[in-house]
Amino acid sequence: MAFKVLVIDDNEGVRESFQLALEDTEYVVITAHTGEEGVEKANNENPSLIFLDLKMPGIGGVETLRRLREIHPDTPIYIVTAFQKEYLQLLQKTAKEGIDYEICAKPIDGDQIRKIVDGVLKK
Repeated sequence: MAFKVLVIDDNEGVRESFQLALEDTEYVVITAHTGEEGVEKANNENPSLIFLDLKMPGIGGVETLRRLREIHPDTPIYIVTAFQKEYLQLLQKTAKEGIDYEICAKPIDGDQIRKIVDGVLKK
């Protein structure tokens, strides 16, 4: 069974970078360009790992994170953002609510993507 990696980001280039980084691996990459679409795909696809942008149109990353945790309380979620400081208070609030996640800063390159995915999914 292949592991599924869900990438939720409104930037097509970011989504493509994940697809390119993982194209010759055993991982299946599923992408979504909005939080709403990401929650729907998470519900339907049961991903093993989720990468999530914070700054998106529609429901933002923090609300998407909350919704993802409702349906997948134990799935590892990595927030990939260039706006960590802008969202710091909201992220601290979610952490106090018991919503867990990891953060990595954009830009993220193919080697970093593979290291994170391998590190999380090959335990």
